[in-house]
Amino acid sequence: MAEKRNYNYIWIGAVILVFGAIFVPKIAGRLGEGSVVERDRMSVAAGSEAGSAPLEYITLNGERRKVPDFALTNQDSLLITDADYLGKVWVAEFFFTTCPTICPQMTANLVELQDELAEYEDFGVASFTINPRHDTPAVLKDYAERYGITDMDWHLLTGPRDSIYELANAGFNIFAAEIPDVPGGFEHSGLFALIDREGYIRSRKDQFGNPIVYYRGTISRADGTNDTGETEQISLLKEDLLKLLKEENGK
Repeated sequence: MAEKRNYNYIWIGAVILVFGAIFVPKIAGRLGEGSVVERDRMSVAAGSEAGSAPLEYITLNGERRKVPDFALTNQDSLLITDADYLGKVWVAEFFFTTCPTICPQMTANLVELQDELAEYEDFGVASFTINPRHDTPAVLKDYAERYGITDMDWHLLTGPRDSIYELANAGFNIFAAEIPDVPGGFEHSGLFALIDREGYIRSRKDQFGNPIVYYRGTISRADGTNDTGETEQISLLKEDLLKLLKEENGK
């Protein structure tokens, strides 16, 4: 009986040694390369791997979400409506020119995309101010010049306050509010919406197979992450803009 137990111990020990010889170096190698950690990050599932999949439509009650109707005034005092963006692939954001926190970085990120996508005449941006009392067409024009906004299809839009807040909170579901106690007096999410040529909101999926819906606009590609550990998504937005611009041009 004792001999049988000894045999069993020897057999178990041999299995452990074989397992260690085969698998431990592989696990150590993956840890050294960072691949184990990277697989657990949302940025990977919403990154290059997810970028090869078709972009999702954002739905509500089973219907694809489309940009609501709007008619607002741009930095050149021209009336711009949602119909002016039909046939274009564009990005929508909500901002204000006196923002002391996230808006400068959001604008810089969009200017970077503007410059990198300059060859595409069907690329556009809509920047809706959430402080229309201050942000007149003249103020928006000055802001555009200071930040290097040159794309003819990048409209900085102002108009009735209630219309803009309805567009942000109900139309896009992108939070915006006037809160006197916060820096600048206004609070907003800093998200970018991606819209296709027909006016539908689109996005890639996350690692769980759900649409990410919007893209973070507050972190630059150079920074990579912010102090809370959130990764930049401007790279993802560019990939998805190019996907729509090229696929729908038949390229």
